[in-house]
Amino acid sequence: MPGLSLLHDHLDGGLRVSTVLDLADSIGWQLPTTDPAALAAWFKAGAESGDLLQYLATFEHTLAVMQTEEHLARVAREAVLDLASDGVVYAEIRFAPELHQDRGLSLEAVVAAVTSGMRAGEDAAAVDGSTIHVGAILCAMRTEQRSMEIAQLVDSAREHDDKVLGFDLAGAETGWPPSLHADALEFARARHLNITLHASEPPDLELISDALAHGAHRIGHGVRLIADMEISDGQITSMGRLASHVLDRQIPLEMAPTCHVQIGAVPDLASHPIVPMLRAGFNVSVNTDNRLMSDVMPASEMAALVDTFALTSHEVAQLVHNGIDAGFAPLAVRRAALAASDAP
Repeated sequence: MPGLSLLHDHLDGGLRVSTVLDLADSIGWQLPTTDPAALAAWFKAGAESGDLLQYLATFEHTLAVMQTEEHLARVAREAVLDLASDGVVYAEIRFAPELHQDRGLSLEAVVAAVTSGMRAGEDAAAVDGSTIHVGAILCAMRTEQRSMEIAQLVDSAREHDDKVLGFDLAGAETGWPPSLHADALEFARARHLNITLHASEPPDLELISDALAHGAHRIGHGVRLIADMEISDGQITSMGRLASHVLDRQIPLEMAPTCHVQIGAVPDLASHPIVPMLRAGFNVSVNTDNRLMSDVMPASEMAALVDTFALTSHEVAQLVHNGIDAGFAPLAVRRAALAASDAP
């Protein structure tokens, strides 16, 4: 398998179970269980419950142990090392700075801690013989009213921190469309910020369309575009206007197949549109979303697609290249990552 790419991975959804246990113990935080296997199963059960609110509730415990600079840096460093050991050569990890202020950290301190951890992870991976480039996407919570503040944070941070790559809206989506954050998104467009917006919940096509109307360069998930196409025998036989627009404009879609099955967007992996869309020419990539909760890694996601859809080596490489090409890092960085992904 070639070196892998990853565009959609949440920092607070990718902790090691051992780290959750260690950090929780250090701050006196009570977890559902202190047995490592049972805790891992508990996180996964939340993701597989079919209840998005129950799924999101699992983050109470990971966020609780990510409220100091030391803890944030450790989690970021370990995330990079885990991805590098899985074969990832290019990754973007996203987090919401506003969710890490319970102990008084400034937004700037949160970002600095995470990006310092990312650099430490890259350096440690290099010592182990792995090359990986990782950047950060800063999320504003769409249920809150701090999106302008976070967009401005992205704008200011990128002046001195080349790890900060872009802006996102995360959290509950139904009833919270991007249009509610039009001012922040207008600022982001005016300041030429890279924008990726989550669009994975009902009202399906309207949420995706709204994200594009407000300047999204990429769509986080986008699986519900399936509502605008007909698929028969693994092939797309017809498309509506929105799907055709996404295809024709080659708008990147950050697909996370296991997550999409877990949240009920598709009934099973074989019903997922990612491979029919790939074969029709859509710009889709393979992502993990939340590695802890979904119990996945980039390599396991790709392997599951290979097994389910009999992907060719060329198709695997195309999925990897799509991810790197759609990345928000500078072109020179992405070209180096492409070369690394193709190295024997």
